[in-house]
Amino acid sequence: MRFLFYDAVTNIEKGKSITGVKSFSLSEEFLRGHYSKIAMVPGVIMIEAMAQLLGWLIIYSHDFRLTAIMSLIEDVTVISNLRPGFRAEIRGEIVSTSRRDSLGMASICVEDKCIASLNRIIYSHFHDVQPEELIKRFEYYSGWKIQ
Repeated sequence: MRFLFYDAVTNIEKGKSITGVKSFSLSEEFLRGHYSKIAMVPGVIMIEAMAQLLGWLIIYSHDFRLTAIMSLIEDVTVISNLRPGFRAEIRGEIVSTSRRDSLGMASICVEDKCIASLNRIIYSHFHDVQPEELIKRFEYYSGWKIQ
């Protein structure tokens, strides 16, 4: 089973930024049996959503010739007590990138209010990949067509 914590990529600017959306509904698999009385969206899910989207930006920015694995996060803020039933905009930005690794930052906003942020996230790069396969996966998972 694969868990994607974004619904679609809405904008991508190679080497710079990515924007996507996620609707957090009560029917999310991660909520089943997790809370006994009141369902809450776990902060770790929002962190993973930011990391997934930013990871794809890094892969896209390097022309699908590598894969990016999150290796460190710091300076994280997540608002607690978030009930499902909201649509969020996820934004990611590359701060710096090299052949070995990338540094980025990301945030999640709901109606222009920031509910989560990652001010420092580092990805290690792995170059033993099949670019054609990564392109297919990116197009399928993001709804974005590579020309």
